[in-house]
Amino acid sequence: MAPMLELGDLRVRCTVSGDGPPLLLIHGAEGSHRMFDDIVPHLAPHFTVIAYDQRDCGETTNPDAPATLGDLAHDALGLLQALGHRRAHVFGHSFGGRVAQCLALRYPEAVERLVLGSTWPLPHALEALNPVGVAQIQALRGRLPDSADELVAYFFPSKFLDANPRFRQIFRHAAPRSERSRRRAQTVADTPALDPRQLSMPTLLLAGSHDRVVPPDAMLGMAALIPYALAVRLEGVGHAGIAQAPETVAAHVRRFLQREALPALENT
Repeated sequence: MAPMLELGDLRVRCTVSGDGPPLLLIHGAEGSHRMFDDIVPHLAPHFTVIAYDQRDCGETTNPDAPATLGDLAHDALGLLQALGHRRAHVFGHSFGGRVAQCLALRYPEAVERLVLGSTWPLPHALEALNPVGVAQIQALRGRLPDSADELVAYFFPSKFLDANPRFRQIFRHAAPRSERSRRRAQTVADTPALDPRQLSMPTLLLAGSHDRVVPPDAMLGMAALIPYALAVRLEGVGHAGIAQAPETVAAHVRRFLQREALPALENT
């Protein structure tokens, strides 16, 4: 069983796999560390892979108060320190990419290299970048479980779902709305006034060409803001690339993090 770590008033569920330089994985809005189950086996031979449940997610327990992105970034820092790591590579997916940005901006000394997947820049709200898509997703969430098939199509391309029907089950047993989920929604809506142009570490941007949640151009456009950024468009991949194409995503992450020098990244 994954260990529970005491971080102040939090009890955080986390997993640690593999060997090598530490790599912290930060999951999306309504997920848990299990979101990374498909990709961890491809990363663990090369890194000490750390995955955990954020506040109001998975098996982590916390006070009954909404958290800010700053709180989540501080939690991530505390987790690294509790595990004995002064510095680590960080990979944030979807909303986890916003947590990762906040961590890297507020505690740059703790982040060696940064990987952002299917995310959007601080301090913008996703509704501003994809108003129609966000409205449709929210409407579909309100009609679960009847809308499960329609909702999952926002996260995975139809051809992939036809070939991998197990992924159609993701939203069919979604938990009902609760006080916990309402707190989480408030956390996800936080838009701190932090500027990605201040990111000081080499950064890899991974966007799925078929992402219907976060428009790939909005994601890849971050390369023009971040001083040392490499942008990669994953052809045929939707929003959940860590599950749809774990080997491909892991290969890009591994190559980026293991390169000894990255002199050509600026203004890539």
